[in-house]
Amino acid sequence: MGARKRLSSSEPSSAVAKENTQNKPEEKPDLADPPIAPPKWGLLLKLSLLVLPYLYLLFYYYPIEPELRRSILINAGMSLAGLFVTIKMIPVASRYVQKRNLFGYDINKKGTPQGNVKVPESLGIVVGIVFLVVAILFQYFNFTADSNWLVEYNAALACICFMTLLGFVDDVLDVPWRVKLVLPSIAALPLLMAYAGHTTIVIPKPLVPHIGIEILDLGWIYKLYMGLLAVFCTNSINIHAGINGLEVGQTVVISSAILIHNIMQIGASTDHEYKQAHAFSIYLVQPLLATSLALLSYNWYPSSVFVGDTYTYFAGMTMAVIGILGHFSETLLIFFLPQVLNFLLSLPQLSGYIPCPRHRLPRFDPQTGLLTGTNDGTLVNFFLRNLGRKSEKALCIYLLAFQAIACCFCFLLRYFLAGWYK
Repeated sequence: MGARKRLSSSEPSSAVAKENTQNKPEEKPDLADPPIAPPKWGLLLKLSLLVLPYLYLLFYYYPIEPELRRSILINAGMSLAGLFVTIKMIPVASRYVQKRNLFGYDINKKGTPQGNVKVPESLGIVVGIVFLVVAILFQYFNFTADSNWLVEYNAALACICFMTLLGFVDDVLDVPWRVKLVLPSIAALPLLMAYAGHTTIVIPKPLVPHIGIEILDLGWIYKLYMGLLAVFCTNSINIHAGINGLEVGQTVVISSAILIHNIMQIGASTDHEYKQAHAFSIYLVQPLLATSLALLSYNWYPSSVFVGDTYTYFAGMTMAVIGILGHFSETLLIFFLPQVLNFLLSLPQLSGYIPCPRHRLPRFDPQTGLLTGTNDGTLVNFFLRNLGRKSEKALCIYLLAFQAIACCFCFLLRYFLAGWYK
């Protein structure tokens, strides 16, 4: 998304800036505004390499059942179609949001010619709509009317749709940040009400002799945990933001890791129900990855669109739903390690213990084009304070590389703990 100043009455995520003009006369859209820059096809080609390990595991390394592989490939084909539809729809949607004064100025380019360019806002709505259309149409090819998974699948889509709507409302109506903490709880209600899976956890093997049981049923506490996970995932994407490409980029990296994790679990398991849970996860994460890649081709530095809270809420809720119904929430939290660290760094300011400015952004020097870290508690500023001044693009690459390292650490951790921890 990138740090920006908006001239609409909407509110950005906590890492961006805004100018409130509710008492100012409405600014008429400039009909002479140039069209947004074309998608960065070279970037898409490079990022497509992220799925090569997944394809290797799917077609060669693991003996996946033909019927399951067929469903995965149908979903992948529909997701690829969703990528191209999203690429085509973003320029169209950008013209409409600009006419409604949903645009902003990139603060991290303030003082340069790019800082005066009107950037369309809230383009995450396109990703959310295309994702939902792909996910709904996929039911025709994979689920029957009496499918045990159909209820939970539709409940998951209801949560994602609800969260996308609330995110767009946040972009338009200037919702206070305290209310933002409640929104994911409301959006998660369809899933919590429809959830019919187990509410048990496996006790780590080193603790079994001390506790005396191997399986513990948490009951309603497990559902409370599911709700809290949805709140964390949604808001953690929202506050780890502020530079071009960061919100969508972290989603792309985590989604790629989730894909690889799911296919590894399917290939290594003989339990049919366990395989179906991870296949369910794949059916949702493939369209998420495809549509996010399309958005990233416009949002990468220099960004020609801003994603808005619509996208961060949508992406966070989708990954939370994927982790919950795929039954790998612990693994998901390790994939979210940079977001966890960012939350811990932000906690003193978010709790009010340390004064929290409205905008916790790095300082931009228009003379050098470099960002300097401030003392605010964000991972973005932490990297700048410890690595020195960086350009916005370089900083985003560093942060996404750290995200990828966290995902690799998760796989390594699971490898070493398998058979000993659980």
